[in-house]
Amino acid sequence: MKTTVVNIVTPDGPVYDSEVSMVIVKTVTGEMGILPGHIPTVAPLAVSAVRLKKDNNTEVVAVSGGFVEIRPDKVTILTPSAEIADHIDMIRAKEAVKRAEQRLQSKQDDIDFKRAELSLKRAMNRINVKEGNI
Repeated sequence: MKTTVVNIVTPDGPVYDSEVSMVIVKTVTGEMGILPGHIPTVAPLAVSAVRLKKDNNTEVVAVSGGFVEIRPDKVTILTPSAEIADHIDMIRAKEAVKRAEQRLQSKQDDIDFKRAELSLKRAMNRINVKEGNI
């Protein structure tokens, strides 16, 4: 079976580096399946789950946006943050949801609602990835 190398990199360093048979990402314009030999492409990513098919298993990584660069033999994902499903701390993610919801519900003028919405979206994505709701 053909494979392609996948690297998921954050400002803190690499999060994932392996060969897989298929990558599924959600770009800002929709979902994209990537097989070995895919045409070169660059696309912005949505806050979402990246699914990595390898040896009849699927690994899932939560990403908080960024970009995917596709080459025929390699897929590189550059993202502000990424967490492999098995490494997600559910308590921390649920606390982040509560904080973001409280900020959104408060009527204070100094609250940045776009930032709070993005925090909520990232936390919910992490919870969904951990629970397998992707």
